[in-house]
Amino acid sequence: MGCCLTSWFSKKQTTLAISTAEAEYVSAGKACQQALWMKLALVDYGISLDDIPIMCDNNRVIDLSKNPAQHSRTKHIEICHHFLHDNVQKGNISIEKVSLEDNIADILTKPLKREPFSYLRLSLGKMEQID
Repeated sequence: MGCCLTSWFSKKQTTLAISTAEAEYVSAGKACQQALWMKLALVDYGISLDDIPIMCDNNRVIDLSKNPAQHSRTKHIEICHHFLHDNVQKGNISIEKVSLEDNIADILTKPLKREPFSYLRLSLGKMEQID
């Protein structure tokens, strides 16, 4: 990087998602990797966790993580992306449904109307109720 603090080199995209469910499945797999890394890091501090819940709002992703049925819509997903399924089966993590109304991540990723935005902002615990 030389004398600069910022690197502008980027990694080439290695996969292409055919559907939203596949994109979210891959994303949940990456979240699983991070959660397992944090779980191992906490062991150094004497904290052990049984399983870590990953919250997901996509029913198809939850179904795939529990049983990746090999049919025409999922057979093209690369084996490396089934990391999520493997860890759900091993009991290292659990994947749970979060309702669309309670998905706090939406405040960072979607344009929201005033009421849902205010509700999610309060859910973050960073703001008080403003009337």
